Amino acid sequence: MKDLHAHSHLAEVSQQNTTRLAASLLITLAFVFVEGTAGIWSNSLALLTDAAHNFTDVLALALSWHAITLAMRPANARRTYGYHRAGILIALVNSTTLALIACGIYYEAYHRFITPPQVDAQILTTVAAIAFVVNLGTALLIRRGSEHDLNMRSAFVHLAGDAASTFAAILAGIGITLTGWQWLDPLVSVLIGALILGNAWSIIRETINILLEGTPRDVDLDDIVRDLQRVNGVNDVHDLHVWSITQSMRSLSAHIATDDISISASAPIQREINELLFHQYGIAHATLQFECAECESSLLYCDLETANHHAD
Repeated sequence: MKDLHAHSHLAEVSQQNTTRLAASLLITLAFVFVEGTAGIWSNSLALLTDAAHNFTDVLALALSWHAITLAMRPANARRTYGYHRAGILIALVNSTTLALIACGIYYEAYHRFITPPQVDAQILTTVAAIAFVVNLGTALLIRRGSEHDLNMRSAFVHLAGDAASTFAAILAGIGITLTGWQWLDPLVSVLIGALILGNAWSIIRETINILLEGTPRDVDLDDIVRDLQRVNGVNDVHDLHVWSITQSMRSLSAHIATDDISISASAPIQREINELLFHQYGIAHATLQFECAECESSLLYCDLETANHHAD
């Protein structure tokens, strides 16, 4: 019953996310043409930079939308975990494009520092103000759900980065109007690039950890072992693995050493362990192997290569 309710809730959340992403995509796509035209007209790198970033947002939102629709497909014989990892792959792609965009911004800004072109500060300020409203609105539209979904978070970072960059472009336009310093335009672009690069690295690091089956960063395995050993009937724990399918979907496998008891007698132990893992660590899928005699009990983390040789 709990699993059925969880799947139903997941489907509802996914449907809401696809609707928000679709709305954000259409709004952002319409504004790309407006901002790109204004950037060419005013000769502003800040506006052209933001228009390019907005266009990558369109691609990022489209990929994120597709990843969510894939994740809603049921598991099958070829994809026993379903398609949930599609969102992680898309998050990696989106964050990598963010890093590449930042490098492109640095390259163009370098040349503009050497030879600053004339920038129409009035157009820069006006269009940037409109862009800020659009970007902030679309970012807030998909913010809900991004805390526990790396795919949604990568899309949110794209849009939030745009909101910050357009706000900086407003400041650049005001600064050029007051001082005439044309180098403020590429300077703002450099600051935008630094913001984009920092957010991109954060997502890349987390997606790589998930794809490498790393232990979730907020999970302490020592705490898990101590808590499991406190469960009545558990003598020891070894061959422990904890990994993530997605940012919010976690799995665990472990060997649980107990006394020589029947399968029915071990059921209450398994039930208590599952409740403990779910409520304290957010682990909803646990595979437990009960043993009455410990084999290599000192080996808490299994050496898969050695185990494979033993199997051969």
